[in-house]
Amino acid sequence: MILVTGEFQMPVEALEPTLEALERVILATRAEDGCLSYSYGFDVLEPGLFRISEAWRDREALSAHFEQPHMKRWQEERAELGMTGRRVEVHEVTSSETL
Repeated sequence: MILVTGEFQMPVEALEPTLEALERVILATRAEDGCLSYSYGFDVLEPGLFRISEAWRDREALSAHFEQPHMKRWQEERAELGMTGRRVEVHEVTSSETL
C-alpha cells in the first residue's frame, strides 16, 4: 500500500472556490481504480492550511492518478487560486495494525 501525506496553504479569500475545486477532485479521485482513500482536511488552528491524506493500492495506481484529466485541471486551478507551501510525501507501507 502507498500512503500520501502532506499539506498546502490557500489564501483565506480563495477558500470558497478552493472547496468547489476540491469537491470535484475528491469525487473523481475516489472513483479511480486503486484509490483506497482520498481526503483533504482543514487545519483547525491555521486558516487556509489543508492537510492531505491518501491511500493507494500500489505505486502504479498513484502514477495513473496524476495523469487523470481532473488532476490536470486541479493543478491549473490551484495555481490560479494562489496555492503556496505545497509539501507532499509518499510512504510505502509494508505492514499495519489497528490500534
